[in-house]
Amino acid sequence: MARSGPEVADIFRCYGEAYRAQHDASLSTAQRRVMTAIELCRTAALGGHVEACDQCGHRRIAFNSCRDRHCPRCQSLARAQWLEDRRAELLDTQYFHVVFTLPEPIAAIAYQNKALVYSLLFRATAETMRTIAADPKHLGAEIGFFAVLHTWGQNLLHHPHLHCVVTGGGLSRDGHRWIACKPGFFLPVRVLSRLFRRLFLEHLAKAFDAGQLKFFSDLQALSARNAFRRYLAPLRKAEWVIYAKPPFAGPEQVLDYVGRYTHRVAISNNRLVAIEDGKVAFRWKDYRQSSRQKVMTVAADEFIRRFLLHVLPEGFHRIRYYGFLGNRHRAEKLAHCRDLLGMPVPEASDSRPVKDYRDRYEHLAGHSLRQCPACHRGQMIIIETFDGVTGRPPYQDTS
Repeated sequence: MARSGPEVADIFRCYGEAYRAQHDASLSTAQRRVMTAIELCRTAALGGHVEACDQCGHRRIAFNSCRDRHCPRCQSLARAQWLEDRRAELLDTQYFHVVFTLPEPIAAIAYQNKALVYSLLFRATAETMRTIAADPKHLGAEIGFFAVLHTWGQNLLHHPHLHCVVTGGGLSRDGHRWIACKPGFFLPVRVLSRLFRRLFLEHLAKAFDAGQLKFFSDLQALSARNAFRRYLAPLRKAEWVIYAKPPFAGPEQVLDYVGRYTHRVAISNNRLVAIEDGKVAFRWKDYRQSSRQKVMTVAADEFIRRFLLHVLPEGFHRIRYYGFLGNRHRAEKLAHCRDLLGMPVPEASDSRPVKDYRDRYEHLAGHSLRQCPACHRGQMIIIETFDGVTGRPPYQDTS
């Protein structure tokens, strides 16, 4: 169904070429690819098909999507599939949402060294969670969790942080018992913060010593060892922000909640208010004023710059699994956890591949793409397919 309001794709189509011309030297290959993908998404350039209702004859053109993970229009099916895959992994236990945030001076380094520093963020977070949870003074168990990387704040500026969804308990060291957290309490946030700070800074220093960090423009001076150490010195004493939210009401609520985070992009189309006179207006929450809803207006050039801050390196995994949810032994350990918790074996899902994306979408999302939008009685049948065309799309997006 076509949106009536402005979209991120409209911004790139109107102002993308001018942005490329002005910032050609600073754009990475990945950023160029994302711009092109979003501009061409669901246009004739990617091809598509023509459908007709078998009852009333209503016709519509459906263009192919770009499927890029940064595109606001291409996440619903991927999100639904991910949630379906996770449903069978839910345990009858508490779940907690814990957020690990990098301080702003580290975020600046991260932007110039995305793959490395984002990976260190995952690594230090996982080590912190597993170490404190395994400590008998706190829980004494192997927990299971996954972490989702977000690199943005509500204002679209660079703000790397991890959203972790963690089981409120885990396997005892000998694997014979399930050890549950205290009701409503996961692990002490201050203890997590201190260990996370130490581990991350240790890993970052080792990366510097190994010559793995690169510095440019206003950070170029950090290439010198003494300057790098002075830069990090205040961060060794500062409080690093870790936020543990209250536990979810139940396992099913976990999926409803987490679905908002797993396949989110920097900004969704429904937050856009207007695109006019070379400016973009969008809604945002000001967390410093009790999450008050506001509208921010920036130049289109600045909007594109902010959006592209969050393009991830090629092949970078932004959702990762740890503890007994680690990929290698996940099925075996989950089965053992269910046994200890007295849970029934989950029903086997139909593993037969669904070839048509419309059937797959209806199965996962519960919404039919086949029903005629005009008469609501007939079924939309594909009567013609067409390949992509070069140049500007000759007709408007109607899919």
